[in-house]
This record gives sequence, C-alpha cells and structure tokens, in this order.
Amino acid sequence: MSDALTLDDLAVPLRVLRLLAVDFGHLPAPVVHVSTIYPEQLDLTFYDDLPGFEMWREALGITPDAVTYREQSNGRTRVLRASVDHAGATVQLTAYADIVAPVPVGGAA
Repeated sequence: MSDALTLDDLAVPLRVLRLLAVDFGHLPAPVVHVSTIYPEQLDLTFYDDLPGFEMWREALGITPDAVTYREQSNGRTRVLRASVDHAGATVQLTAYADIVAPVPVGGAA
C-alpha cells in the first residue's frame, strides 16, 4: 500500500465503474470496491446473489470456464471468482453464497 497515491491514481477503475454504470445500469447492483492496494482493479462483489454474478459475467463476456469455484468456512460458503480486463482496468467479479445442507427425504433411518 502506498500513502503517496492520490484519487487521480484511481482514475482508471473509477472510469470503468462509470462506463459500467452507463452500459449495464439495468443489472443488479454489486458491492463496489476500489483500493489503493490494487489501483488498476475494480472489484464487484455479490453476496447471496449468484444470478446477479452470472448476469454480470455474461455482460462482461467472461466465459463460464473462466470462473473459479472454491468453498470456505468448512464447506458452508461457495465462492465464485472471475476477472476480465475492461477499458484498462481489471474487473474482478466475486460471489459468495451459502451452501445449503441437503435435507433427507423421509427422515433419517
């Protein structure tokens, strides 16, 4: 992290956010994050909204096979991630969703 960065140093991901708002304003709103740690990256995060993640993935032209899947919290949370370069910034999509334990049909024996 650099204390020397200015807001102008974050212009690339902020410009991309503006473009996305114009081009895809009809899509579900993600949690948006821009950081001085990764000044060329725009993070769009979805919590319990896998359909929203998928809509953005399709809109940004990210292929399904480019999405990574993992689990965290002892298998209770699924995490989807994908990224794409868009207008000079890396757009990182992330989705978190609970994994619901299967309910036995007819009860346990």
